[in-house]
Amino acid sequence: MKMERVVLIGGSGFVGRVIANRLSLSGISVLVPTRRRSRAGALLPIPTVDVEEADIHDPATLTRLLAGADAVVNLVGILHSRSGSPYGADFARAHVELPRKIVAACRAASVPRLIHISALGASANAPSEYLRSKAAGEDAVRAAGDDPAWTILRPSVMFGREDNFLNLFARLAGLFPVLPLAGAHARFQPVCVEDVAEVVWRCLLDATSIGQTWELAGPTVYTLRQLVEYVSELSGHPRPIIALPQGLAMLQARLMELAPQPMMSRDNVRSMRVDNVASGAPLPFGMIPAALEVVAPTYIGDSFPRARYYAMRSRSGHHDG
Repeated sequence: MKMERVVLIGGSGFVGRVIANRLSLSGISVLVPTRRRSRAGALLPIPTVDVEEADIHDPATLTRLLAGADAVVNLVGILHSRSGSPYGADFARAHVELPRKIVAACRAASVPRLIHISALGASANAPSEYLRSKAAGEDAVRAAGDDPAWTILRPSVMFGREDNFLNLFARLAGLFPVLPLAGAHARFQPVCVEDVAEVVWRCLLDATSIGQTWELAGPTVYTLRQLVEYVSELSGHPRPIIALPQGLAMLQARLMELAPQPMMSRDNVRSMRVDNVASGAPLPFGMIPAALEVVAPTYIGDSFPRARYYAMRSRSGHHDG
């Protein structure tokens, strides 16, 4: 499939920057609309990438942005929302209404291709508003039929340089002597953000991806406790972990919701009631996913000298004692 110009909706964040880089390496022209140009500073040095301040929720603006594009990649996702049934208003706006507007704008601007980034575990019957709204967003895309031709990708939690996942636990381990942990037994299959970007690029070029809904995950399943233990030791700050029972986990999340930028919400705790694990092959196209233990030391280790030593020790098979 011929790809010369791609619009990344929600492309100014962690995932969008990596995807923009991957598309630029292939010589594809990339447009990233953003509410505030200042938030997209990391994109400006990337060749073939343009950043434009725009309101992506305005249908007329969206249609104008998509004019002349060969494809759109929708990356918009939020973790927190006012509560509602079946999901809150903020989730509805970002995860459901915006995909509908993107489909309509693709039709108005004659854009033939749409890649929609959803979430592993999205389901109308999921325990969290986040996952229910993500499922409704998928339905909005599938309702397009083949105009535009779509692919839905469902990544697990993503890791990579500047992520808000492993880096968060590394920071917390450096700040607190003990880590009380909600969802300690929740199971995750984290996927490298570089692998996600590679899948997006391949989907844009390979027509066999049209009409597919694919899960994206890494090679290994971990409990959240295992991940936090690994990262805290990798960072040079091994910490005892206290697994919180459900009641205390919800109380902790409720208190965190009071912060201007909450790290956790009660809805996040509900999301962890279902395993964030792929049901089949971790990646499409026969790709082999990158291992977290290989990638994490390359950026956690930038700040903590013990990181590479710990990674080598883990792979060596030797144990103390």
